[in-house]
Amino acid sequence: MVAQRRYGAAVSRILVTNDDGADAEGLHRLVAAVLDAGHEVVVAAPSYDASGSGASIGNLRPDHRIPCSRVELPGSALRDVPAWAVDGPPALCVLAGALGAFGDRPDLVVSGINPGLNTGRVVLYSGTVGACLSAQNLGVRALAVSLQATDPWRFDTAAAVAVEVLPLLEGAPERTVLNLNVPGLDRGEVRGVRWCRLASFGEVRAASADVADGHLQMRVAAVDEEIPADTDSGAVRDGWAALTTIVGVVEAWPAAAAPFGAVSERLVPGAPLHPVHRVVDAHGQDAVLVPRSD
Repeated sequence: MVAQRRYGAAVSRILVTNDDGADAEGLHRLVAAVLDAGHEVVVAAPSYDASGSGASIGNLRPDHRIPCSRVELPGSALRDVPAWAVDGPPALCVLAGALGAFGDRPDLVVSGINPGLNTGRVVLYSGTVGACLSAQNLGVRALAVSLQATDPWRFDTAAAVAVEVLPLLEGAPERTVLNLNVPGLDRGEVRGVRWCRLASFGEVRAASADVADGHLQMRVAAVDEEIPADTDSGAVRDGWAALTTIVGVVEAWPAAAAPFGAVSERLVPGAPLHPVHRVVDAHGQDAVLVPRSD
């Protein structure tokens, strides 16, 4: 019999961050929803728009003091929530929080709500997702929350779905990262939540890059290829909230050891480089991807 994992364990402390800055509406809506769900909340977010920062923590130097100030979140309901604006990207906010800069170590990290989807393999560049991968590296479970662009923004829907997903994360294994993307619809119109794989691209992709007059000009274009329904981008297009488990830094090793030869001739941890060794195709069927084991 397979043991059933118990979800819904009590979580006392959640660090909320984002990549749009401490004054972003999406952050405030998310904090209010998490607080209303009965959790203890602390906020640490960039003092500026850090979109596209990925899991960067900046250039940390022993002699560098990073500006960090207490801020008051808007509205009477959030007035007593401890909040800091940090002159650094969201992954740094999470790192500092895990090390005790803002009080006790958080049980969970929730990042968002990002105005715009973070779908497909371009989540590599997302500061919203990067904050969660920073948490993963530190042994903390995390949830990234992003919202499809509409006018007006449906932050209320994204916040509601995020709180509904939180119990799943609370009982999940350590280092779990969930990436949630929510359609810009009324909550009653969202068809549900589906597990999805990453699409090849997000809503848009880089189309060209040119240098002229001392400036780099990047151009993005809408993705014009068919998007499968079981991907995160496809699910949101079809009215579902998309949920994907993401693992950050992994190693790639051959799936099977060579049938003969000395240990030194096999590509295994600890083996010295040998002329017969070849780099593993990390995206091929004969590779094993191994996350950190400690």
